[in-house]
Amino acid sequence: MAFPLRVDDEIELRVLTERDADALFALVDANRDHLREWLPWVDGSRSSDDTRAFIRESREQMAKGALYPLGTWYRGQVAGGMGLRVDVQSRRAEIGYWLAQPLQGRGIVTRAVRALTTAGFEELGLHRIQILCATGNVRSCAVAKRLGYRLEGVLRGFELVGDRFNDLRAYAMLAPEWDPT
Repeated sequence: MAFPLRVDDEIELRVLTERDADALFALVDANRDHLREWLPWVDGSRSSDDTRAFIRESREQMAKGALYPLGTWYRGQVAGGMGLRVDVQSRRAEIGYWLAQPLQGRGIVTRAVRALTTAGFEELGLHRIQILCATGNVRSCAVAKRLGYRLEGVLRGFELVGDRFNDLRAYAMLAPEWDPT
């Protein structure tokens, strides 16, 4: 898959590098209270060094074709993170995403997920892409619905976040169903 992936005039998806660690950590840190409600990794990210280690490990997975660790840039500034975790043998993947709270409600994630879904089907030859969202994360679930991903069910008590287990909605799209417009 070719990166950076230009989504539109405002949004670009770039493969994260260690040079991005300080800015990405600062963004996570500034949005920590909001993100920790939904994402299990937030409290483990305590410094730029933690972010740098995550990027290094993710890029090792990318070399195997198993993970695309991406940053979401909006108007030239890092705005969030996105990932495509790939099971090459089964030709399926999962998209995960987060965005800085002040930038939500502008369609940034919807546009980025649309572009990444299209690239996954067209460039990687995937057959299935899924999105898992906490049932209470209305904004995240709305992205999947808006793009026509089909709700396949709820995974009860699926993800430990802090001291509670979140139920996750499982949305999926198959290549023959995808309409990128």
